[in-house]
Amino acid sequence: MTSREQAGYQAIRYWLSRRCGIAYPAHKEELLRQRLTRVKRAYDLDSLAEIAIRLNGEGEPDLALAVMHAASTNHTYFFREPDVLEAFRTMALPALSCRDEIRIWSAACSSGDEAYTIAMLIAGSLGPDALDRTQILGTDISAPMIDAAEAATYDRRHLHNVPDAVLRRWFVPVPGDLYRVAPHIAAPCTFRRMNLMKRPYPFRKPFQAIFCRNVLYYFDRDDQATVLRALYDATEPGGWLVTSVTENVRDHDTGWRPVTGGLFQKEPA
Repeated sequence: MTSREQAGYQAIRYWLSRRCGIAYPAHKEELLRQRLTRVKRAYDLDSLAEIAIRLNGEGEPDLALAVMHAASTNHTYFFREPDVLEAFRTMALPALSCRDEIRIWSAACSSGDEAYTIAMLIAGSLGPDALDRTQILGTDISAPMIDAAEAATYDRRHLHNVPDAVLRRWFVPVPGDLYRVAPHIAAPCTFRRMNLMKRPYPFRKPFQAIFCRNVLYYFDRDDQATVLRALYDATEPGGWLVTSVTENVRDHDTGWRPVTGGLFQKEPA
């Protein structure tokens, strides 16, 4: 590899860190190169150096979105990490049962599996009528993922954790061995593109619970702490943060109180 191409790779890596907070350590270099190769082909570009030049020109938002999408990891599925979801269902949802408005944010929602899973948890625990007073916002940095979330249609790869009874109750079969989320489950879910590194966050009201799973470990340590503090500020007193059990929140001084694996709470007012 030429020194120019290596410099191009490093420039893209720095751009991703600065623009999105996505950190690619040295041992993941080959992974990022493979993903950027798809961008080169899609835009008929000759090199990573050319991508870097055009990114830093700030005049090609479509290319910037393509690079962000390629770099972000979007593997997800319904009812991921069921132990964490069960902790949220038993510890957090009862406190929301009498609320006039339930506001939940699925940050880094990928293709929407998590947001719809939350809606199913609420319907199953608090009753389907609770969805009438529920707002679930799903955000992701990737525009194609937001499009997929809004389509609400999934193949079997996304559904391997879904019990047959749940599949029959809250999904509608469609041609092509696909399943669409039932309309009453999809109704409270809204999806928008958003970069977690862009602050302040544009919310008028705080959330009672925020899901931010399987994304923090793509950030470097300083950015992890910054995002965790921003999520804290976006949560009402006594509200909840749900993360993956593999993500390290306890070592950051961000105000979140650990409750159990993957579940944290903001101090009450």
